[in-house]
Amino acid sequence: MAQLLVRNLDEAVKEALRLRARRHGRSMEEEARLILSQATQDQDSATTPAGLGLGSRMAALFAGLGLDDAIPQWEGQEAEPADFGG
Repeated sequence: MAQLLVRNLDEAVKEALRLRARRHGRSMEEEARLILSQATQDQDSATTPAGLGLGSRMAALFAGLGLDDAIPQWEGQEAEPADFGG
């Protein structure tokens, strides 16, 4: 694996990264890796004429968060209003 050293990083950026990593339950290093990975994936998809579909873009947003269960299809099923018990 490659290593990257970032010099002259603004202290406010470092603190924001620390807080973001804490919110997501990750180390700063892991958070930075994920941000860089997502940023380069987004750049790649933006250069393709068709880009990614909505579902693929949504899946990429939540990748790595442990949300691995498939979402069931509703095709052919009647939608029902929510019941809030009132």
